[in-house]
Amino acid sequence: MILEMKVPSPGESITEVEIATWLVEDGDYVEKDQAIAEVDSDKATLELPAEVAGVITLKAEEGDAVAVGQVVCLIDTDAAKPEGGDAPAKEETAAPAAAPKAEAPKKEEKTYATGTPSPAARKILDEKNIDAATVTGTGKGGRVTKDDAVNATPSMGTPTGGNRGSERKKLSMLRRKVAERLVSAKNETAMLTTFNEVNMTPINKIRAEYKETFKAKHGVGLGFMSFFSKAVVRALQLYPDVNSMMDGDYKVSYDFVDISIAVSGPKGLMVPVVRNAENLTFRGVEAEIKRLAIRAREGQITVDDMTGGTFTITNGGVFGSMLSTPIINPPQSGILGMHNIIERPIAVDGKVEIHPMMYVALSYDHRIIDGRESVGFLVAVKEALENPMELLMDNNPKKAFEL
Repeated sequence: MILEMKVPSPGESITEVEIATWLVEDGDYVEKDQAIAEVDSDKATLELPAEVAGVITLKAEEGDAVAVGQVVCLIDTDAAKPEGGDAPAKEETAAPAAAPKAEAPKKEEKTYATGTPSPAARKILDEKNIDAATVTGTGKGGRVTKDDAVNATPSMGTPTGGNRGSERKKLSMLRRKVAERLVSAKNETAMLTTFNEVNMTPINKIRAEYKETFKAKHGVGLGFMSFFSKAVVRALQLYPDVNSMMDGDYKVSYDFVDISIAVSGPKGLMVPVVRNAENLTFRGVEAEIKRLAIRAREGQITVDDMTGGTFTITNGGVFGSMLSTPIINPPQSGILGMHNIIERPIAVDGKVEIHPMMYVALSYDHRIIDGRESVGFLVAVKEALENPMELLMDNNPKKAFEL
């Protein structure tokens, strides 16, 4: 029996996908549930498993855009599994032809786009290491003359050796969609960015005291993201406009906090969502971020994992960024940018002290968020991070960390 494998729907509102990579070749024997292809939608890269076992015939090429429901391959379920290999043996129809006799290598000849120079002109150009293709010939038929060669000088942009290759490669559907969304965010929102700085000393002291016990008890590290997520939840509850979105002429507000966390995956930037972050403990936040980060790195992120989100946190500091203006993740209205931590001198109670400092940035849609709310939100984040014991842990870190 020949089974027609069709593209399944990877999620609501997705009508087509792109064949990113075939993981098998035409004529291979595949097992049921074996991953046979990676397909890109505009939201994620997903694996396509074989529905049955048999010999596969491919019906689409890599890079093809195929509609949901379209046949992309055939599987012959009556074909026997080959012994000692994954692909059926191919019969030899004829003895291989004798290899052609190798020809003696020809001496490489230099050619010129603007015509053949005279021997004297060629010698001069070679001595100057100038390509005749860059010289305008004044001789008959555009021929480069001796005078042309004498007067020729290498320009600043004239290649004088070394590799000058290039590659043209189509972006994945996911990457094209990310690009489209970023341009849309820049063009269709009134985006502004406000900045502040955070003294990370209090968090560093707490982590130094409790991180080993926390990891031993819960199996996950006590990182910075749980502190930032808890601080963001508190600030969004104080300034709910930052947790709102534009929908035409309407403002949509939410009584929950779904935080999109930007993570780097093999296919580029992914933004999975930590849902109902307002209900999660430090352990809950760290465990969920770890789960989503692993799924992103292993290419297992689904559309559902990235759907929704009312606010985004991105951490450019892991790559060494000191300061940036993050772009809003539409249709959201705000995104918090974290950066690297650098020891800097600051004034504390009239004295100069060295502390680990981080710049933070809030990009926001000014159509829905005013300056008061944006600045107030970022100040609230700063206050919570600089006083986490009181504002995030109710002065009881052991209870907050479930130790």
